[in-house]
Parts: sequence; C-alpha cells; structure tokens
Amino acid sequence: MTENEAAPVTVVIAGEPVAKARPRVTRRGIAYTPAHTRKYEAHGRLAAQLAMGDRPPIEVPVRLELVVELPIPDSWSGRRRALAVTSDLLPTSRPDLDNYIKAGLDGLNEIVVRDDSQIVEISARKRFSIAPKLVMTVFPLGAACSNRGAPNRTPSGPKLQHEVTRERQSPARWRGL
Repeated sequence: MTENEAAPVTVVIAGEPVAKARPRVTRRGIAYTPAHTRKYEAHGRLAAQLAMGDRPPIEVPVRLELVVELPIPDSWSGRRRALAVTSDLLPTSRPDLDNYIKAGLDGLNEIVVRDDSQIVEISARKRFSIAPKLVMTVFPLGAACSNRGAPNRTPSGPKLQHEVTRERQSPARWRGL
C-alpha cells in the first residue's frame, strides 16, 4: 500500500442531505430513480472526484465513517434549536439513516473505492447542524480482498500471478478473438 492509499479520504457533500429514494415504476413497467436522487448522487460523485484529485480508487478493504448533518427547522424555538446544535436533541424522524448511507455510497463507488463491496465496516450517525451536509471519511485497512475478481494486494505485496498473466495478454485475447 502506498502512502497515498493509506491516507484517509474525506468527502463532503455540501447542502441538505438527500436520502436514497425507492425506484419508481412507470405504467409500462420501466423502473427509474427519481430525479432528486439522481441529482444528489451526481453532486456526490463530483465531491468525491474533488476529494480524490488525480489518485486512483482505493483497492483494499476500507472502513467508512459517515455523518449526516441535517438542517434545524426554522419553526423551532430558540431553546429547541440550542438543544439541536449541542446534540442534546437528535433527529429520529424519517428518512432512515440507511437511506442516507445508500445515497452516499453511490457517490463513492468507482471514484474513491473501486467497488462499494470493499467497505467492510461502517459507522454512521444523524444529527442536526447549522450548516447541513453529508460527511464521509474512508479509511483504508491493511488487509487484502478475499474475492478473486478484486485486485488482491497486501499492503506491501506484489501483484498476484493471475494479475500478471492478465497484463501480458493482448486485448484481442480478452475478447475471445
């Protein structure tokens, strides 16, 4: 693992967090993701690209820490707002935390991590904030991937034999020609 790969990556999606909405189905039976969810996921991908710069996606198992900071309703009293800012009052209403996690992971996939299946540990919380945002911090772990399809590099180890063989093959052989 290189020094850049070992460093945690923090992605901040500014603005009010949007939870992943359920797919909708037209009368003709075509499923689609609602527009507000697609826009938020695109915003998340942009934030992930800015956080990564020119680094390639992380290819080892990772731990994710996610904080959903929701806006404090304007209709609340000053006392209630103060409780919300100090985290003495927490958001227990919908949408659920897992839907925020799904929306955040869609922004990380193929940009920060090669595949979201590499996320082996998640810590997440919902709270109120004056500046609403979704903050995700990805910590690479010093372990190898277990599945054969993933590049299975140990922190300091060389490429595996199937990776070296695949690099030697020409593109024509990959297509079966």
